[in-house]
Amino acid sequence: MKFSYFPGCTLKNKAKDLDRYALRCAEALGVTLEEIENWQCCGGVFTTAKDEIATKLSSVRILKAAKDKEQPLVTVCSACHNVVKQTNHAILTDKEFSDKVNRYMADDGRYDGSTEVYHYLEMLRDLVGFDALREKVKSPLSGKKIAAYYGCLLLRPGSVMKMDDPENPSIMEDMIRAIGAEPVIFANRNECCGGYVVMESPSLAEKKSGDIVRNAKVQGADMIVTACPLCRYNLMKNGADIPVIYFTELLAEALGVKEDTNE
Repeated sequence: MKFSYFPGCTLKNKAKDLDRYALRCAEALGVTLEEIENWQCCGGVFTTAKDEIATKLSSVRILKAAKDKEQPLVTVCSACHNVVKQTNHAILTDKEFSDKVNRYMADDGRYDGSTEVYHYLEMLRDLVGFDALREKVKSPLSGKKIAAYYGCLLLRPGSVMKMDDPENPSIMEDMIRAIGAEPVIFANRNECCGGYVVMESPSLAEKKSGDIVRNAKVQGADMIVTACPLCRYNLMKNGADIPVIYFTELLAEALGVKEDTNE
């Protein structure tokens, strides 16, 4: 299986392990991720302002690059995935937006919203399959109790993201089971960590992050796993006293590809 791959800015800087492990695990699972050439930042956040076009053009170019290669697009950062997926949805459902975008894109050719967009977790579930993943596991993570933290961006808005039930998700817990560990269900797993208000209200961000970690620990978690670099940073910055790791690191350990990453 071959896919176009968009890592995004953070995975080339502060979240290199999320990217590196994603690539190693894909290879172990027989998946080829072809990084899009000359990609730009996704825009960082999807603004709902109807007259805001310019910040979405880089996401459109990412989507078009995948279309030109006749490949689905895979993302791994929660924030990037949210922006790219919402931009694609807007192209498909908002004619005015699509027309304005394609006037900007005139020199690069039109884009019609036809690229299939998968988060890495969706690729595992829907295309590789958790049963196939289970068969590839070399070092089952038996005995580990792991809390999956989704945060805001993977699941919402539910009508657009369509990854899972936004109130009662299961995709990360199913992955955790497939690699031999025990998922810990906790109430705050899809609550905001406060990452987007940290500059305006550090105390609120600290409280929200603290509530998440405490809730996971009360339910017996040994560690927290997430797909979002901002969430991981915020939880760790605000004093998480259990490990907070990327889901791709967990996957790499189970697949036996977690060698030295200090490259």
